[in-house]
Amino acid sequence: MTLSKTFLEALCARRSYYKLANQSTIPDSRIVELVNAAALNTPSCFNSQSTRLVVLLKQEHEKLWEIAKETLKAMLPPDVYVNTEQRLNGFQKAYGTILFFENPDTVKALQEKLPIYADRFPSWSEHTSAMHQFFLWTALEAEGLGANLQHYNPIIDERVSAEWNVPANWSLKAQLVFGTPTGEPLEKTYEPLKERVFVHGI
Repeated sequence: MTLSKTFLEALCARRSYYKLANQSTIPDSRIVELVNAAALNTPSCFNSQSTRLVVLLKQEHEKLWEIAKETLKAMLPPDVYVNTEQRLNGFQKAYGTILFFENPDTVKALQEKLPIYADRFPSWSEHTSAMHQFFLWTALEAEGLGANLQHYNPIIDERVSAEWNVPANWSLKAQLVFGTPTGEPLEKTYEPLKERVFVHGI
């Protein structure tokens, strides 16, 4: 597998793109290849491989955000929902969404096998999910796509599980929306490095 950018260039170029078209710069097979690469190569504590990935493209992607709209419309006052619907419509206009789940059975098995770390495994599971998210966010943008990360869990979890036959105990962590960018990302600002990076020994 080759990417159009070097590893460091791809990491530094990653941004949140919210203006996305229902088009892809790469074939669906390439999207699946990247998702498979993330599943196979992203680190996890004790090689637990607790992350589960669900890829929704085209009409299936649109269905997800229709579910989100229906769910939130039933929860929010009409005057509040208006702005929420506009935001959700923007996600729905994109090409696809990757759902990131964690399998709690894997976490529980590790807790039972290594009780000394039992209280740490849930947070380590979150770390594993986050690395998968960052891997795919960066990889998709290196292929010319734009993406943004959303967190409409847990309010959509039940309907998502039913719609795509996902085990009910899997825990939804994030939704990565992607498509062809139709606008520029917001400018990124930086806190001073001297307040964030500390080097000893040079």
